[in-house]
Amino acid sequence: MTDVVNDVGGQRSIEVLDELTPQLAEDVLGLVTEAAAVDGQPAVSEQGRLQLKGRRPGVRHVLVRDTEGELVGYGQLEDSDPVEAPAGELVVRPGNRGRGHGRALGNALLAESGKRLRVWAHGGHPAARHLAQVLGMSLFRELRQMRRPLAGLELAEPVLPEGVSVRAFRPGEDDAAWLAVNAAAFAHHPEQGSLTQRDLDDRKAASWFDPEGFFLAERSGEIVGFHWTKVHADEGLGEVYVLGVRPGAQGGGLGKALTALGLRHLAARDLPTAMLYVDADNAAAVAVYEGLGFAVHETDLMYRTES
Repeated sequence: MTDVVNDVGGQRSIEVLDELTPQLAEDVLGLVTEAAAVDGQPAVSEQGRLQLKGRRPGVRHVLVRDTEGELVGYGQLEDSDPVEAPAGELVVRPGNRGRGHGRALGNALLAESGKRLRVWAHGGHPAARHLAQVLGMSLFRELRQMRRPLAGLELAEPVLPEGVSVRAFRPGEDDAAWLAVNAAAFAHHPEQGSLTQRDLDDRKAASWFDPEGFFLAERSGEIVGFHWTKVHADEGLGEVYVLGVRPGAQGGGLGKALTALGLRHLAARDLPTAMLYVDADNAAAVAVYEGLGFAVHETDLMYRTES
């Protein structure tokens, strides 16, 4: 589907696409990267950046061009959750801000979603918070990025529950079993719990992927938990990328042991800092991470319409 809407004021044109050409995907990624250098973090998430390539069910792309035809803004709408409202992200090129492009993008996302929308403000910048208010959206979710130094990390050897052993992920062999456990562990989490084989393949194809840092905990040959770490080499960061425990295996200290195991792995890579993301209302997880020395570094905010 392609839909081109000329802005009423003649300041821009807005195009909605189901799929981007390789060149358009490259142009959008360049815009996101340029904006991230100014804002301090990407306005489009890792999942959103992966979804720039190829047709994705439920994903639409909104392109904003100025009167000269230059790409000045991008928005993405993902409508794949059967319960939650569609989720959106948007970004405006730094040199073209303050001209109404952000509001036009927001209104386009609202229109595409049927005015039932959730939208991320990564980093919670004042301009993004203001735009959400202008669009009539209310704060819905707070996602914290927490960090701690890895230099001089002192963690005791992890103690695993009885009968549990840990090994590295085997690409291809463990995919289906891991996806099933991930879905069960994150059934309450709309983004993580809905990962598909294609999503996993995208990440396995990424330059940062290292199966040796993807730990699976097993009992009697079945996966009961996992800790997938990620290295951001350019930033000197090691990430607690995904940490999950299968329902029924929780409460025995497995999550804490897997966390420590992953942090020890990242520290052995001589990375100076570890990071992770956690929902602010997940008090139990926040308490565990604070007990491990993590502190809030920045916050992502999600807003939604009231309908």
